Amino acid sequence: MLNRITRSALRPLKGVQVQAQAQQKRNLSIHEYQSVQLLNSYGIPTPKALPAFSAEEAEQVAKSFGKDELVIKAQVLAGGRGKGHFDSGFQGGVQMVDSPSQAKEYASKMLGHKLITKQTGAGGRICNAVMLAERMPPQKEYYAAVLNDRARGAPVLVTSNQGGMNIEDVAHDTPEAIITTTLDFDSGISQDKALDLAKQLGFKDAAQKNAAETFQNLYKIFKEKDATQIEINPLAELSDGQVLCMDAKFGFDDNADFRQKDVFKLRDTTQEDAQEVEAAEYGLNFIKLDGDIGCLVNGAGLAMATMDVLNLHGGSPANFLDVGGGATADAVKKAFELLLTSKNVKSIFVNIFGGIMRCDVIAEGIIKATKELELSIPLVVRLQGTKEAEAKKMINESGLKIFPFDGLDEAASKAVEAARSA
Repeated sequence: MLNRITRSALRPLKGVQVQAQAQQKRNLSIHEYQSVQLLNSYGIPTPKALPAFSAEEAEQVAKSFGKDELVIKAQVLAGGRGKGHFDSGFQGGVQMVDSPSQAKEYASKMLGHKLITKQTGAGGRICNAVMLAERMPPQKEYYAAVLNDRARGAPVLVTSNQGGMNIEDVAHDTPEAIITTTLDFDSGISQDKALDLAKQLGFKDAAQKNAAETFQNLYKIFKEKDATQIEINPLAELSDGQVLCMDAKFGFDDNADFRQKDVFKLRDTTQEDAQEVEAAEYGLNFIKLDGDIGCLVNGAGLAMATMDVLNLHGGSPANFLDVGGGATADAVKKAFELLLTSKNVKSIFVNIFGGIMRCDVIAEGIIKATKELELSIPLVVRLQGTKEAEAKKMINESGLKIFPFDGLDEAASKAVEAARSA
């Protein structure tokens, strides 16, 4: 799915340059059954779909459809569910069911277990809900996504007549199959342009109006709900001319949570890393990586630069951690606790440029964390900016084993050396 692919993978998309998701940014994603409900609220047709949260409920929900041929899908925020497997050994997060009893059986094998896909990593993600939907084989499958294109300075509608497959592969193998339409921010796409696009994609005459209305309504959701991404794959054309969104992925701008409270109530923190959720409660942006040098930095740009410099000196960062501009001593201590949860961390590099963030507050947190956590691994500190002199004095007088530096290269080199010799 498009929200996590790299910029290089997107180059074939006929000039669409979607910004690769920054490590420190988290855009809200919602479950498929929630996406269906949102689509339906805007008049966008989908197969009938209902969630269930227990095996018994899945059986009752299946009975309510009035037909036996359904599909059951594990509600886990990850792509590749159909090809995934559960930690119990059960194969496939998407299954065809032919009876309510079979729905109950499959739900019991999914619920409460972790689904492991190519996007979840080896740990997988817990399945707390399943969705049952009508089985409606499409005559033709298409792809549609509404995204922000920074290069164009406008939202775009990305479509293809090769839906139902990995869109990155389509972009790589047949880039001419990708059609990118620049949208007007206020009005989206006009009916005439939407109809022309439907024709260009190959929708049959009976389906073109329905496809055009879907394109228009997808942008309406995108704008009104502060979405960062709407991806429909596949967008299905049925033999009778119906056009249905068969699968949907939404992303929403976290900065809009104050005005999109109904959307952000849908957040499922069980699908997120528990430490990242805990960090956010302290105003910290924390993401685990695979290296052995713990990083504590203020500002996303400086954090990325710090990680680059560590790599330049042969080191490997164990995390991205931005304490922001309003961190307290307690938040800094919490940051250290998060760093130390990884057994791989062999040294810690603190790199602070004091602008809004005062160096003495960071120093207070460093000292507090070092003492209370009985820190035993090497700690390299670089503090510059507001209250720098006071911070350095506090560290020097603490009597703790802390390596202070003024230069970024020297500090990074020391952090790498300390990790190697640990």
